[in-house]
Amino acid sequence: MKLSDALKLANEKGVDVIEVVPGATPPVTKLISYDKYRYQKEKEQKKERLGQKTAGLKQIQISARAAQNDLLIKVHQLEKFLNEGHPIEINMRLRGREKYNRDWARQKLEAFLKMIPVEYKIVSEPKFGGRGMLVQVAKK
Repeated sequence: MKLSDALKLANEKGVDVIEVVPGATPPVTKLISYDKYRYQKEKEQKKERLGQKTAGLKQIQISARAAQNDLLIKVHQLEKFLNEGHPIEINMRLRGREKYNRDWARQKLEAFLKMIPVEYKIVSEPKFGGRGMLVQVAKK
């Protein structure tokens, strides 16, 4: 349809002519109210933004002296986060003299990692820093 015919038809219906795909030959247009078109585009952009937020880094803190049941609760949280696709930073807090017994702390952290039923990969190796040990894991 020619541009003049499309504009004439839009005037009769009381709507606007909006170019949807300008790169096509011939360009694709719609007869729709501009306000309605803008509203639809804003809804699509908002939906895209909400979909992008899900991949943030999650943190889980554990203690080296935590009971087995407490660690199982943390494992369930970690499993839920991994299934949602989040990378996870596991922070093992060490207090007082625990900070200087690194081999013991590493064994405790490895025991916690073995409790995780979901397949995962270690993104960054366990390292000591601040108030304990940090390790990052993500889903395979």
